[in-house]
Amino acid sequence: MSEAVVASAYGGPEVLSVIDVTVPEPGPGQVRIAVRAAGVNPFDHKMYSGAFGTDPAKLPMRLGAEAAGVVTAVGADATGPAGPVQVGDEVIAYRAPGAYAAELVVPASSVVPKPAGLSWEQAGGLMVVGATAVHVLEAISLSKDETVLIHGAAGGVGLMAVQLAVARGATVLGTASPARHELLRDLGAIPIAYGPGLADRVRAAAPEGVHAAADLVGTDEAVDVSVELVADRSRIATIAGFGRGAQAGIKLLGGSPGADPGTDVRDAARLQLTEAVEAGRLRVLIAGSHPLREAAAAHRQIMTGHTSGKVVLVP
Repeated sequence: MSEAVVASAYGGPEVLSVIDVTVPEPGPGQVRIAVRAAGVNPFDHKMYSGAFGTDPAKLPMRLGAEAAGVVTAVGADATGPAGPVQVGDEVIAYRAPGAYAAELVVPASSVVPKPAGLSWEQAGGLMVVGATAVHVLEAISLSKDETVLIHGAAGGVGLMAVQLAVARGATVLGTASPARHELLRDLGAIPIAYGPGLADRVRAAAPEGVHAAADLVGTDEAVDVSVELVADRSRIATIAGFGRGAQAGIKLLGGSPGADPGTDVRDAARLQLTEAVEAGRLRVLIAGSHPLREAAAAHRQIMTGHTSGKVVLVP
């Protein structure tokens, strides 16, 4: 037997608990992983909050989508994006449904090698935010020598998007609270405080204009300022402001109805992200680490909306 986190009902973090589960032997094309860390993401909370419905048939609900750990068993023909997977390999798994667990069986196609320089916590928190950031930058067609406005630049996806945009040779303007400005400067961005007067502050920081924008927070301000400053609405994307974004005619990205899930782009991003880490172009910042049995505390932390970096669970 092993342990896994489940939501036993729909509601807040108080519905989360740890149960004993049986972990099967991997079948053809599958691998079993002893999980060392699992990333916690806002989408995980939405799954049991009722945001996507309250079908009782889905309870108890396993949670999580990304994990890092050691391969303990492999099925026949277990080959991932980087080649054959073997027992003892240190790996990152994404997409990995039910990743809040001590052990996990996933398709080998979900597994990529863990960069040696990453801690388990960093590895467990890399993929969801990293792949989302890659999808955003691809969607807005960001190129070298362009200027991009990133709303929510100090959040989980924002920190990744800032670094990846800087690595592309872009000038990055990142909105955040003043307490996060030094961090953004350290990552190569020009920090800008959000709130009244944002458009004017962006114009002052980028007098030659803004080519593209990414809304990673979902506020009306983020969408409205982006539309005001970026001439081509096809170069504005949101991962959170779906209602206002649809009205404005900008790109909607992610899991919401009518949004582009970017499946192929996000899957291809896995090896791009590990290569960027290995090359020193990408850092994974951890905001908090909690034992598996404290999943509720981890969710309360991310629900504040004020974390800089990833929150992870450690079995």
